[in-house]
Amino acid sequence: MNDEPTRAARLLDAQAKAEELFSEMRDRGLIAAGLGERVVSDSIRDLANEMFGVKRFWHKRIVRSGPNTLEPYRRNPPDRIIGDDDIVFCDFGPLFEEWEADFGRTFVLGDDPVKHRLRDDLPSVFAAGRDYFESHPGITGEQLFAEVVRLTGEAGWEFGGPHAGHLVGEFPHEKINGDEIESYIAPGSDRPMRRADRAGRDCHWILEVHLVDRRRGFGGFYEELLDLGRPAEHARV
Repeated sequence: MNDEPTRAARLLDAQAKAEELFSEMRDRGLIAAGLGERVVSDSIRDLANEMFGVKRFWHKRIVRSGPNTLEPYRRNPPDRIIGDDDIVFCDFGPLFEEWEADFGRTFVLGDDPVKHRLRDDLPSVFAAGRDYFESHPGITGEQLFAEVVRLTGEAGWEFGGPHAGHLVGEFPHEKINGDEIESYIAPGSDRPMRRADRAGRDCHWILEVHLVDRRRGFGGFYEELLDLGRPAEHARV
């Protein structure tokens, strides 16, 4: 599909549905102490099917709590029971009529002030990274990655992943772009992010923020579309 306004609208619609899914997940209390991460993941999967008829997710479903929140995407830490005073993040890639969403949010159980501060810093770092992207028309993936890492340190955290986002689009974008570094916001990604893909379509991007506190043994995660739509409300969840 080369109708760029339609492509943008479909991606934004997929993200809006993912945001609605996460809001309903929160309202139903699906993340709770005493539940295993896999149980929560399966509950969110079932809710996505109930709400939107979602049958597939374009990447593995991630629910991580406590020390597992330190691990980057490609790791597969063992299932863990969520504790009473825990931090939890969810990273889901539901397919809505073959359009990919990629949405991540962090939740805090209990009153730990450091965990609450980390959770609240996630959307702030995201917004600052997005502002930097918007103000630098020729920015490359490695330049944006460096800025997000700088912003992370400025906020008092460590960046937890090897990249800060990736291309997104019609399923399956991964088969089109593979694992090539130019598909990521990462060191070595030296092409302008504002470009056409191999099929001549505009590239659209997800920005990921993974903040960690290794000394205290936890982290948090936040992601959504970088280059489309207005920034989401940075409500505390």
